[in-house]
Amino acid sequence: MRRNRLLTAGASLVLALSAGAVTASVLQDAPRDARPVQQDPIGEILRNTPATPAVPTETAPSGTPAPRAPIAVSPPPSVQIAEDAAVAEKAEEEVEAEAPVAEKPIEQPETPARRQRRKFAVIQALDKTTAETMKFEVEVGGRPVRFNKNLIFTARACEVSTPDELTEDAIAYLQVAVQSRGAASAEPRQVFRGWMFASSPAVSGLQHPNYDAWVVGCKN
Repeated sequence: MRRNRLLTAGASLVLALSAGAVTASVLQDAPRDARPVQQDPIGEILRNTPATPAVPTETAPSGTPAPRAPIAVSPPPSVQIAEDAAVAEKAEEEVEAEAPVAEKPIEQPETPARRQRRKFAVIQALDKTTAETMKFEVEVGGRPVRFNKNLIFTARACEVSTPDELTEDAIAYLQVAVQSRGAASAEPRQVFRGWMFASSPAVSGLQHPNYDAWVVGCKN
């Protein structure tokens, strides 16, 4: 019976995902409504204004008539510019200052290190009713672990932070379910699924009326 339920649930999930993917594809490929082009008042004025008529060219004034006899013109005396050593040195300094400076090669950022995965997630749980607390291990991808006969933990991943990260931390992806007392045949009810951070148990831990749980670390 349980196997049939799992098969039926799996088939329903596959059909729902397929229908959602088809619907998303159809919505994405659907044509978009046309929108009016934004008006251009300046362009409309320029297009509707008639062209300005060309201004008639003016006749050039008549020049002074050339003299009948040629006029002798003596060339100006040649001027020699003296350049002393101080002026030449200053010009060389300006040329060197204007020379382009070689650009330093851009340093490529280092590739961040990957977080290392561990085989076990270390969990600490608290029963608020009996004040019972326990620290235990849950194998990643292994069998679920039951706490106080009611709380069931399943670990999907457990990673530790890299040395280049600012905060030393342990991160675990957990699924937590609750099974009522005296109802072992009933299906567990999931109450948490996601990442838990050891550095912030109050933010990412399990918050339940009867239980508290948070990740403590990861280990091999």
